[in-house]
Amino acid sequence: HISFSFLFFFFQILAFPFFSLLAGVWCVGGLEVSTGKVSTVEAMNGSTVLLPCTYSSCIGIKNLYFNWHYNDNGTMQKVAVIPVEGVEPRVSVYHDRVDFVGSSKKNNLSILLWNISFEDEGEYVCFAKNPKEKNRNHSAVFTLKVVDQLKEVDNTLTVIIVSVVGGVIGLVIIVMVIKALVVHFLLKDDEKNKECLVSSSGNDNTENGLSGAKADNKATPKA
Repeated sequence: HISFSFLFFFFQILAFPFFSLLAGVWCVGGLEVSTGKVSTVEAMNGSTVLLPCTYSSCIGIKNLYFNWHYNDNGTMQKVAVIPVEGVEPRVSVYHDRVDFVGSSKKNNLSILLWNISFEDEGEYVCFAKNPKEKNRNHSAVFTLKVVDQLKEVDNTLTVIIVSVVGGVIGLVIIVMVIKALVVHFLLKDDEKNKECLVSSSGNDNTENGLSGAKADNKATPKA
């Protein structure tokens, strides 16, 4: 007879590839770093800019290493290590106009860049490495453009669309009000007509009753 332990061992051999594949599909992303949906921004010369960056990992982090570097040359760099999730890192600052405003509790690695100048224009790379995922690393790029003045947004099309939509809505409201008034007056006329018909039929019945009574009186012979 085949023992139970042998069957269990055989099942483990067959099932291991399946569960490994399932785990890979479920956690296919691994460590990911993102600078948001809008990865390019224009900012005024002398203003303060937020450089956003967030990270995610399907299996968690341990001693997550991250940094920011400018134009991929190591300047304007901030380096830190997050030991475990929920523990705020001790951030090393390498530039006097940069502040770390992120939080490991929110998976946030964002920084603020103060008093920007035209020399600050370029690509900023947010980099992270997770030893828990066999030193898997990922990076995202945020592009900063510095301008003298921000471009005025042409709202002509928006104004036209809003005006047309407002006009259509107003027209619909007017039509509905007119329809309601017409229905109201028609109902009133119907009620008046019904009252007239009832009163006229009542008068006819009364007159017919009186005529019949007179005829009966005339037809009755004297005793």
